[in-house]
Amino acid sequence: MSCKTCSTYQEVKLRQSLLLRAEMAQKGVQLDRETISCSICLDLLKDPVTIPCGHSYCMNCIKSFWDGEDQRKIYSCPQCRQAFIPRPGLVKNTMLAASVEQLKKTGLQAAPADHCYAGPEDVACDVCTGRKLKALKSCLQCLASYCEKHLQPHFESTTFKKHKLVDPSEKLQENICSRHDEVMKMFCRTDQQSICSICSVDEHKGHDTVSAAAERTERQRELEVSRQNIQQRIQDREKDVKLLQQEVEAVSRSADKAVEDSEKIFTELISLLQKRSSDVKQQIRSQQETEVSRVKELQEKLEQEITELKRKDAELKQLSHTEDHNQFLLNYPSLSQLSEPTDSSSINIRPLRYFEDVKAAVSELRDQLQDILREKRTNISLTGTDVDVLLPEPEPKTRAEFLRYSREITLDPNTAHMKLLLSDGNRKAERTSQQQSYSRHPDRFTGCYQVLSRKSLTGRCYWEVEWRGEGVYVAVAYKNISRAGSVDECVFGLNDKSWMLMCDTNSYTFWFNNISTRVSGPGSSRIGVYLDHRAGILSFYSVSETMTLLHRVQTTFTQPLYAGLWLGSGATAELCKLK
Repeated sequence: MSCKTCSTYQEVKLRQSLLLRAEMAQKGVQLDRETISCSICLDLLKDPVTIPCGHSYCMNCIKSFWDGEDQRKIYSCPQCRQAFIPRPGLVKNTMLAASVEQLKKTGLQAAPADHCYAGPEDVACDVCTGRKLKALKSCLQCLASYCEKHLQPHFESTTFKKHKLVDPSEKLQENICSRHDEVMKMFCRTDQQSICSICSVDEHKGHDTVSAAAERTERQRELEVSRQNIQQRIQDREKDVKLLQQEVEAVSRSADKAVEDSEKIFTELISLLQKRSSDVKQQIRSQQETEVSRVKELQEKLEQEITELKRKDAELKQLSHTEDHNQFLLNYPSLSQLSEPTDSSSINIRPLRYFEDVKAAVSELRDQLQDILREKRTNISLTGTDVDVLLPEPEPKTRAEFLRYSREITLDPNTAHMKLLLSDGNRKAERTSQQQSYSRHPDRFTGCYQVLSRKSLTGRCYWEVEWRGEGVYVAVAYKNISRAGSVDECVFGLNDKSWMLMCDTNSYTFWFNNISTRVSGPGSSRIGVYLDHRAGILSFYSVSETMTLLHRVQTTFTQPLYAGLWLGSGATAELCKLK
């Protein structure tokens, strides 16, 4: 033992003795049994010794304990587990021994605790007769369990000096070899099982065998490493949980703000619609008043003309019955003259159609608003249901894993070029020589044979395209890609708003921002597309019996994407139905 260790050792002994004397000198202080008991044998200290950490034990108890650690050459305190190298020397603590004897003589020793009898869930003493007491320790050499009374020989007799005492156990018989009825003190690493000494020279002869203590030491080191790994993982997961909680709080705050803002915006929108409705109603009523006034004015003129004509007709009728020829000829010129008739060209009768154009305009406004709200609602839904947690998901490897993210995609007729024929529920596109009867629409491609999907794509998506013909472009694009103008502005892959894989009979080429990249891979009439919008991953695969990666993009997408197709002459492409 080093001088420093000895000095510390003596100081600890002195402090403990002085403390014990001071406690005994205080009136009204009653020492309990644990204060002067050995934590190994649980009895009053016998030949007490104090080790460098300050804990005290019976001399024989700590010697036996350290004998079991001789192979490791590291000696520890049974209570606090502080390690000592080399093995400390043991010197009887005379002050503590005298204190224990004094307590015994003066009767200050606390009365022994009531014996506890063993219940069904307890380990019983193997020596007790009649009603058995609860065992305090089990001996791995004796393969028996002992109560406090029957445990004493293990501390008083040198016969039991090297016996190993452990906490009470009901599984002591599992330490006996079932073949040779011997204690299993060895371990066969070849067969990974505990064996006895006879087994090591019998059926386990030639195997890699070590003492059970050596194997325990090795496994103990592995256990510590495992614990360190587990503790590290616990720390990592606690950090992840904290980050996820922050994510939950951030999502909740963002959702609350979005609800507040959207309610305000919708309130303003409703107010605008109500105002617009009031304006339209006022315009209709004003136009109604103007039209009715004009018609009534014309109606009065016609009625006046009818009255005048009737009067003139009566006068002419009366004149026709005049027998005096001279009188007839005198009056006829004045009576036969008629006033100018009312202009009938201003009469334009349109039964039930006066305000059809207004109704049509309002209906068109309603339809446009419904389309906008439907599309925006879809985008909000897709974005809201694809909130990625901070723990990233690995990219799929097999087709079955890709199909977990399959998305049913349809093409938008309002974006299709006039010479693209859509069919099969708008999943199939075919390039034709004839113009299709599509209505005019600002989203329609006019200068290139392209079409976009109806719904936007966010989150993780996977789809497949079956193609035939001279060439097909399989693409994704932002919605604001140009629909007309120069080729660079609207053709997939020739600008920074679209990414495209050109599929030809024997080759593939990837295009982005007018830069091409030759792609090698097995020819296939089916192309798989995987998109992880949030992670900025876009991958194209050749799909046959297996999936082969053709090209992978890692970028940052700033807007929702739409699936796109460009078709060469006579080509067809279909968005496949995936199970």
